[in-house]
This record gives sequence, C-alpha cells and structure tokens, in this order.
Amino acid sequence: MNEAAAKRFRRLGMLTICAVYIVILAGGIVRASGAGMGCPDWPTCFGQWIPPTSEAQLPANYHEIYAQRGYENTQFNPVKTWTEYTNRLVGVTIGFLIFLTAWSSRIYLKTDKPVFYLAVTAFLLVGFQGWLGSTVVSSNLNPLKITIHMVVALLIVALLIYTITRSQRDTFASIDLSVLPTKLPTVLNAVLIMSLVQITMGTQVREAVDFISHDLVLERQFWREDFPVIFYVHRSFSSLILFTNAWLVWRLWQHVARTHPIVKAGFLLFALIVTAILAGVSLDRLGMPPVAQPIHLLMANLILGTQFFMWLVFRYSSK
Repeated sequence: MNEAAAKRFRRLGMLTICAVYIVILAGGIVRASGAGMGCPDWPTCFGQWIPPTSEAQLPANYHEIYAQRGYENTQFNPVKTWTEYTNRLVGVTIGFLIFLTAWSSRIYLKTDKPVFYLAVTAFLLVGFQGWLGSTVVSSNLNPLKITIHMVVALLIVALLIYTITRSQRDTFASIDLSVLPTKLPTVLNAVLIMSLVQITMGTQVREAVDFISHDLVLERQFWREDFPVIFYVHRSFSSLILFTNAWLVWRLWQHVARTHPIVKAGFLLFALIVTAILAGVSLDRLGMPPVAQPIHLLMANLILGTQFFMWLVFRYSSK
C-alpha cells in the first residue's frame, strides 16, 4: 500500500471528524440562540442562496408569505439568520470532506475492504443527514426530529472514528497492553454504556427545555424551576461518570507508557468530562447561560467519541 496515500486518507478522515464536531457545536449554538428558524426555508434562506442582511431586502409581505407556508410570526433577524446559514455552510463543507475521505479510501480495496465500505457508508449518511436537516426546518423544529438529527451525527462520527482507527489496526495490534488490569476492559465497556445513558437523559432534558422555552413565558433563569425529574438524575449521574473514568485514566497512567495513544486519549477524556460538568453546573446554577449549552453538548459528544476510540485501540491491541 502507498503509505503517503494512507496518511492522506487518515488526515482527511481526522479533518472530517473535526468538521462534524464543529457542526455539532454550531448546531448547539443555533439551538441556544434560538436561531433554528433563522432561515425558515431550505435549501435557500428567505428564498435566497445568500441570505439578506436587512429586512429591506425582503418582500414587504414576507410575513404573510411564510404564514401561508405554516410558519407563523416569522420575523427577520440578521444575527439569527446568519447563525443558521453559517451552520448550513459548515454542513456543506462536511459533504465535500466526507466525499474526499471516501474517495481516498479506495486504496484499501485490496488490503481491507471494510475501510472503503465504511467510508462510503459515512458519505451516504452525511447525505441523509442533509435531508434530515431539511425536514427539521420544515417541521418547525420538531423536538423528536432534532433528536434523530443528533443521533445520526453521533453515528457519522462513530463510523469515521472506527474507519480511521481500523485503517491503523496493524499498528495498534503491535502494542502490548497485557500489563493492564484484567477488569479494565469491563470498565471500558461500562463507561461507554454510561455515556450513552447520560446522553440519552441529556436529550430528554433538552426536549423539556425546548418545551419550557417555547410554551412558557419565562426568563431563562426561571426555567430550572420547571425541569423534569430526569434532570436531577442526569445531574447526579455525572458524579459516577467522573469517578469511574478517573479510575480508568489513573490505571492507564500507572501501567502504560505516557506516549501511547490510549493514555493521551485518557488524559483528554478526563479534561472533557471536567469541562462538561463545569458547563452543566453553570447551566444549573447560573440561570441557563446560552454560551454553556453548546459547550455542554459538544463535550458530551467528544467524550463519547474519545471513549469509543480508546475502546477500539484496546480491542486491536489485545488482538
């Protein structure tokens, strides 16, 4: 295999993974700022490929036009419009990057066909995600569709992480991790499951926040008073996640060389968890500041992705 081409594939894959996380962050910013309907149509924005910068650029009766399409009280806001439009541009960028990643993966057709097929599957999923984004807009931000949109984003990230890690499985297989405690694989499985449970609960909390923000005329600092019980379970569960992952990172630090990718990922994991908890505390105690919402969301996704990478590395190293 051409090593230069393999490196190019991995770099493109890593760049695409970073871009997906950026669009997740952008999506969080859109939700926190209330810019989800900043562009009430798709793929255009207020009927234009490049959105307007002032209300004067829109038809005088644009309120009536969009009311007839099912979007009542449509009010042009340049900040919200361009926030949503930027989110869409990042999504389009991912489309180009994932295409290049899938195209460059063809070098594995002779040596490891699943790498190619996985990359192509991720490319197709990005296309599906674009269509799903359009249905989110047409549904006037239906909470269930927003959740499905996020789940597909997680699936795309997981596929890309698996594809890039699998392309280096021979390298990871040559590393001996037999010195690690025998119960560490069980703990690694447990933290992955715990993160999935925590994200699921977080999704339910987010849907509740959507309901409160849309249907109750309250300032953000009063939203917490109407949070469901699942919020308090979600908050308490974070302590268990912190301590379990801290034990995992500590055992890796004790037994594996500091330069090993799984140890570096472990340190990153701990930092992400601490950041996620701090963002969650600010949401709980500081009146739901908008800046904390996208950070909390991004950290949750990064935590799951890092744990999945560590799980794959351990799996290949064990083999």
